[in-house]
Amino acid sequence: MTVPLRRLGSTDLRIAPLVLGGNVFGWTADRAASFAVLDAFVEGGGTMIDTADVYSAWVDGHEGGESETVIGEWLKASGKRDAVLLATKVGMLPGKGGEKLAPARIAAAAEASLKRLGTDRIDLYYAHQDDESVPQEAVLEAFGRLIDAGKIRVIGASNFHAARLKSANDAAKANGLPRYHVLQPEYNLVSRHKFEGELEDYCIAENIGVLPYYGLASGFLTGKYRSRDDLSKSVRGNRMGDLLEGKGASVLGVMDDIAAETGATLAQIALAWLIAQEGVTAPIASATSAEQMRDLLPAMTLDLTKEQVGRLDAAGA
Repeated sequence: MTVPLRRLGSTDLRIAPLVLGGNVFGWTADRAASFAVLDAFVEGGGTMIDTADVYSAWVDGHEGGESETVIGEWLKASGKRDAVLLATKVGMLPGKGGEKLAPARIAAAAEASLKRLGTDRIDLYYAHQDDESVPQEAVLEAFGRLIDAGKIRVIGASNFHAARLKSANDAAKANGLPRYHVLQPEYNLVSRHKFEGELEDYCIAENIGVLPYYGLASGFLTGKYRSRDDLSKSVRGNRMGDLLEGKGASVLGVMDDIAAETGATLAQIALAWLIAQEGVTAPIASATSAEQMRDLLPAMTLDLTKEQVGRLDAAGA
């Protein structure tokens, strides 16, 4: 499948308009299922895989790095390293060199990620969360050393507020350091406040590529949760009650109407809405089976009309 590629901010990276989230690999998707998802993603035109060193340290018996390890094994087995772009993160998993964004931690974490992924380069390396205990210049210098060594290509910021993203990039400009070219915020049809407004405006003005996570609101926007009785369907169900009480029901209603008009699934519509937003390069979505992955891929080529986008905007406002 041929999918039109989008330039990622002002970088020389070009990606398909859907990024594969690797948080489930080695967790709710075992090795075989993960390989099947990765195969389906690439076969369907996908190009960027997103993971983090901390995935999935929250699981009993895990220590972090499980997702990167599975991806590395798939890359070796498939021979597809040059067919994909790899994004991973540092800043949530403590270890050699310290915690968060301590420069020594960044250096050590990058080496560990490269080893697990079985590659000589990370295409997009994120600060997974802000760290106000370290001067921003020191963080950027640490990333710069990795860029100079050819170990990472581009840096991004995840979970940064507008003021801190701006001050980091101002520091980069003033000191001749690498800047954050990509932002990974939480953003979807029912959770818009963390990105829309100052952060969105800054990213558009500075041509920062935006790759939102939780594009499906942890499954809510698939239509899986329609009533209180549905909340027991998964471990994430307890998070959905507030959405049902708020604007979630009205958003699902408009999505149902658009699904009837287009023949698309609700998941495809939720992702297509994100793809249509100014400044957004590609949303991130994960899948635990090849079937789920193949259901998400048509979002990349689903063109919602301006009227349909407007109805969704109004429902989720």
